[in-house]
Amino acid sequence: MLAPGVALAAGGEMPSLVHDIGISLLTAGLLALVFNRFGIPSIAAFLVAGVLVGPLGLEQVTDRENIDTIAQLGFIFLLFLIGLEIDFKKIFGSGKAVTLSGILQYPLTIAFGAGAVKLMVLLGIGGELLAGNSYAPLYLGVVIAGSSTLLVVKLFQEHFELDTQPGRLSLGMLIFQDIWVIVVILIQPNLQNPELGPILMSFAGIVVLSLFSVMLAQMVFEICFEWIAKTPELTLTAALAWCFTVVFFGQSIDVIAEMVFGVNPHMNVGSGMAALIAGACIANLPSSTEVITKVSIVKDFFITLFFVALGISIPAPESWDVVILAVALAVVAILARQFVFFPLFYFTGVDQRNAQVSAIRLAQISEFGLVICFLGTQLGHISPTLSAAVIFAFVITALATPFLYGQAYEIHQVMQPALSKLGFKPPPERVHDQGRHFKLALLGFHRHASSLLADLAALDEALLHETLVVDFNVAIHPKIAALGPTVKYGDLSNSETLHHLGLSHAEVIVCTIPDDLLRGIDNQSLVRTVREMNPNAVIIANGISFDEIQKVYDAGADYVYMARLECADALGEAVHEALASRIDVYREQNVERHRLREGRKEVLS
Repeated sequence: MLAPGVALAAGGEMPSLVHDIGISLLTAGLLALVFNRFGIPSIAAFLVAGVLVGPLGLEQVTDRENIDTIAQLGFIFLLFLIGLEIDFKKIFGSGKAVTLSGILQYPLTIAFGAGAVKLMVLLGIGGELLAGNSYAPLYLGVVIAGSSTLLVVKLFQEHFELDTQPGRLSLGMLIFQDIWVIVVILIQPNLQNPELGPILMSFAGIVVLSLFSVMLAQMVFEICFEWIAKTPELTLTAALAWCFTVVFFGQSIDVIAEMVFGVNPHMNVGSGMAALIAGACIANLPSSTEVITKVSIVKDFFITLFFVALGISIPAPESWDVVILAVALAVVAILARQFVFFPLFYFTGVDQRNAQVSAIRLAQISEFGLVICFLGTQLGHISPTLSAAVIFAFVITALATPFLYGQAYEIHQVMQPALSKLGFKPPPERVHDQGRHFKLALLGFHRHASSLLADLAALDEALLHETLVVDFNVAIHPKIAALGPTVKYGDLSNSETLHHLGLSHAEVIVCTIPDDLLRGIDNQSLVRTVREMNPNAVIIANGISFDEIQKVYDAGADYVYMARLECADALGEAVHEALASRIDVYREQNVERHRLREGRKEVLS
């Protein structure tokens, strides 16, 4: 008689790895909900979740092999995602301020951070964590040099400010920092043996793997993607398969060379660097948008795993030196933005306010600093306790970031007199031409104004030469002036400045900036100020909510436009034309009207 089989589906024992991942995700998810409710960054929730389920907390995840597996898996996919986001066209097309600042900022901040750490050693801050570790100044300098891509981009997106100068400058800096991280990860394994030979062989391995990956991407990946383009669910699988193809090849270069040439060149490429190369090689292919979209679906899953694993690996603080060092690192990171970032932005052509605001908003430790410390502990360069201090410093700056972001302009206003005395002068306000007559004046220059100027350039070029543009973003003034308008620097929140700009002689004045982008003033107050200085002008203002429109009219506006309603009108017309089977005619009319066929160009393209 046969014995009954075990019903594994009904009650089989859960493998420990699945259990550990499940507990990690469950705890991270619950804490993320709570943290989000109070406006605390989710990465902090993931780190706390790791502490909670790890050896320091409830001891639900204690298997070292499982912890390393979770961390390595998250690390590989995190770097693969970084590679996918590298846009070489944007990097090479960056302006002077972004390019020069991006090249110089990272090494200068490393030097500043390393010097600050050596000063801490002299002052006895950090105790044995710093005094007994020769790698500490370099590692902590690298940690201080980077800003958090995840936190900064998220805040700029939430506030719709990626298209502002601080947004573009900050994004450009983050891209260059990612490239510097690649260089650091490349050199990092050779720090214990900094001989030229091994370092050159490491670079050679990177070159070989990159060439192999580029050729394979062009010859195989793109063709395979065409095969599965009509099966979207396979895109993610193909992307992950591609990632591990490059990772496995990178770790097999020595074996292949030994089999073919009988020589071990020591050119193997680590899994993290290989994953980053895998992403970068397909980032600029025609299919990259679809790949990024699909991979982003699982992005948060792997980011969560990596940071939970970091939290799990945090050892119990042996003394108050860990906390004191964490606070000191957070302070140094914020100071580095003022002593390195701000002067660099300013001297490469960014005006005082935008340079200061950008520096303040980048004042946090990067999550990639945690990645570098994670690798440093594996390589034996730094202790887990020192890595824990870096994690605590990251949490401190992450918690401070929303406040610093929101108050950046107010902080600049407080610091502006001192900055001016130190020689960081705001652009001079040009007060000549006060009596000149302008038919049109644009207050602020953003996308609406950029598109309007493009239309005027095509339809009414004469009006361009009778137009005044007032904006504080001096970086784009030459491009605006090249189209024909008179451009003047001015802070819209300063009524005295507005009085000297010639607005009293303008026929039509347009406030082009919505309230959620204006700083220190809103459309209602701006309209009231302008109406007092020019009672006869036609004033057109910008509105974002129905509740505020009447208040703006009461302040003196002749017309208040809402961009989303104007867009809805155009979409409604297109929908009706489509339902009447006239969409082709409608499209041709609009293409001609917007001069798209003639290579229409805007200042803010």
